[in-house]
Amino acid sequence: MTALRDLVAARIETTGPITLADYMADALMHPEYGYYATRDPLGMAGDFTTAPEISQMFGEIIGLSLAQAWIDQGQPSIFALVELGPGRGTLMADILRATAKVAGFIDAAQIHLIETSPALRKEQAARVSPPRSKITWHDDVSTLPNLPLFLIANEFFDALPIRQFSRATHADGDGWREMQIGLQDDALVPGLSTAAPITFLEHRLSDTKAGDVVEHCPALAAISEDIAIRIAIHGGVALILDYGDWRSLGDTLQALLNHAATDPFVNPGQADITAHVDFEAIAIAVTSTNVDTRYTRLTTQGVFLERLGITQRAKTLAKKLSGDALSAHIAAHRRLTHPSEMGSLFKVMGLYPSNAPTPAGLEP
Repeated sequence: MTALRDLVAARIETTGPITLADYMADALMHPEYGYYATRDPLGMAGDFTTAPEISQMFGEIIGLSLAQAWIDQGQPSIFALVELGPGRGTLMADILRATAKVAGFIDAAQIHLIETSPALRKEQAARVSPPRSKITWHDDVSTLPNLPLFLIANEFFDALPIRQFSRATHADGDGWREMQIGLQDDALVPGLSTAAPITFLEHRLSDTKAGDVVEHCPALAAISEDIAIRIAIHGGVALILDYGDWRSLGDTLQALLNHAATDPFVNPGQADITAHVDFEAIAIAVTSTNVDTRYTRLTTQGVFLERLGITQRAKTLAKKLSGDALSAHIAAHRRLTHPSEMGSLFKVMGLYPSNAPTPAGLEP
């Protein structure tokens, strides 16, 4: 048993069952025992691998897409280059290297990283070396500067705590039953609350049936709204890449330990816990602001990267490789783009001002 497991169990004994969101918040972000607070989770020595760790091509392509948006919007002389959940800093380092040849881009960029983990901030500081400005770290988006915002969020929203609801049967009563974490024989176990109407899920009554599961991310709307308002006022673009789909339906909660699935309710704080992103919820949040920020059509990662020229870049890099290095390079390209790997599971949505061109690789 872990110390965090004992703390969670004591909390449940005192106050009763807790929501899945409260459980995830403790498991992932407890300041002393949380998963992200205590380790570097990435790479073969960690529990999972993200796209920037697979190949430099991913960050290069993303960087040049952001640079194109900067050019399309008149090359503002100072702007915030922002990453949400930067991991080890690999993606930002690749973005800076790829955009160094875009005249004026690096000179105008201020680097801002949204990261709460002390362990990962240390990794980022070691990898990201801004040529002209220092890194500024933030706990959340609310403290970002009032500047044009050029933002990337790769596998950020999937790690935000979610609540999970099951559509009640007629016998249970109208509404929804929420997953709650309780104790049974000294073990942490999920269960369901009694049925009740849930106001923010009323719009899902028309497309769900008894037993269907819908997930809701409480923090998603406020973050999306903040980004949309900043883009409307100051300009810029946001690229959101994550696994998920247009609308939440089904139980997508998962935990990874040593690159393999594990029970999310055993030894909290020791495994990564995530859920698929509801991109429709991002679109609804953007629309609710009533500002002139648009969202793009949802596009698969494979199509997005291909439109931006990843295959051409892969061929160029391949000319200098042979043997195992070449095989690994080919495998990395496939993993990022092929529909049976990350190409279809991961989706991309862009946010941009209504008076600016659609971000490269995406459709309005």
